[in-house]
Amino acid sequence: MIERLQISYLRNLNQVNLSATACNVIIGANGSGKTSLLEAIFLLSRGKSFRHHQPKRYIQHHQNAATVHAKLSDSCSLAIQKQADATTILRLNQSTVYNQSILTEQLPTLLIDPSTMDMLEQGSASRRQLLDWLVFHMKQGFHPQWVAYQRLLKQRNSLLKQKRYLSQVQLTELKSWDKGLASHAALIHHYRESIFEAWQPYFSESIAQLLPAYAKQLSLSYNAGYDTDVALDIQLNERLEQDLQLGYTRIGNHRADIHVHWRSSESSAIQDGQATRSTTAEGDVQTKLPVLKEQAANVLSRGEKKLLITALRLSQLPLLLKADNDLASSINDAKLSVTPVVLLDDITAELDDRAIEILLSTLAQLPCQVFMTSLTDSVLPLVYKYWSNPNVFHMKQGNIFL
Repeated sequence: MIERLQISYLRNLNQVNLSATACNVIIGANGSGKTSLLEAIFLLSRGKSFRHHQPKRYIQHHQNAATVHAKLSDSCSLAIQKQADATTILRLNQSTVYNQSILTEQLPTLLIDPSTMDMLEQGSASRRQLLDWLVFHMKQGFHPQWVAYQRLLKQRNSLLKQKRYLSQVQLTELKSWDKGLASHAALIHHYRESIFEAWQPYFSESIAQLLPAYAKQLSLSYNAGYDTDVALDIQLNERLEQDLQLGYTRIGNHRADIHVHWRSSESSAIQDGQATRSTTAEGDVQTKLPVLKEQAANVLSRGEKKLLITALRLSQLPLLLKADNDLASSINDAKLSVTPVVLLDDITAELDDRAIEILLSTLAQLPCQVFMTSLTDSVLPLVYKYWSNPNVFHMKQGNIFL
């Protein structure tokens, strides 16, 4: 858990220094710096902003770098400095480290903000990252395999972009890369699939709370991005000519996706006149209902989609924290031993009062730290209902006040 946070020269945050507790509420007008404070925590944890990938977009004007430093409750200290030329300096306990994943392991962050509310309609990347965030924190071997896979994929795509036809030497090199990709892909898929199966019951519980009317109609599915019954290198070889024409690799772990499906209920099928009736040999009338399966994004309203995405994210925390002892014993290499940080940006603008109360009551029961922002103090009665001693800050023009 973050005990102290220091931010320098990130957007309009000139010098911010605050002490944090289990629940922290930041209140302020638009443009006051509330979201920038959450952005700083996310940057420290992930090594990138959730608003812009280019450091020069969030480094304060006329400054060479933005810096975020945090002291954690276990006396561990983390720091990141992003320079305008994209150079990154990382520190763990005052020592320089060279891999962002080291800080990410120490400070897992979960973001729920308006920018994530369109992930159902966007490409697969954001949904895939949703699963990979869980896998990274729960499966020790996942990250090295993912890094190695990405390195080989980059080499393969670079060659595909340069050449329409490959020499024998290049073909031999490509086949070697494909063998490596296949080896890493099998392990990555294994890790993803096992965590996905463990995640599903928690997702169902969240849906039952946030969208009870659809509890029996919404379900998750995982697409590996390739046919897992056949080695990836064999499939890549079969598709090589098309990949050369397109200039990139079309199948593999990098094309994996999470889908949310909607199925019609019995009552809705009858109401819509989609049911058919037949008579058995004994004279009994049977009603047969068609199975109507659709992407949830095509059926739900805007408000319902917000609740669905909130359920997707919220359902990850109990799994990550291994709240279920049976699950904890079944995931033998679970590695999380730190407190997750949940970042809630302006949730009152995206969720109704009932959803907010469910969200906050759930978070209050979990061993996690919360930073939330709000335009007004209207959220405070709910906060005090679930946290006895939250920190409440007010922001104005990049300055923070108790």
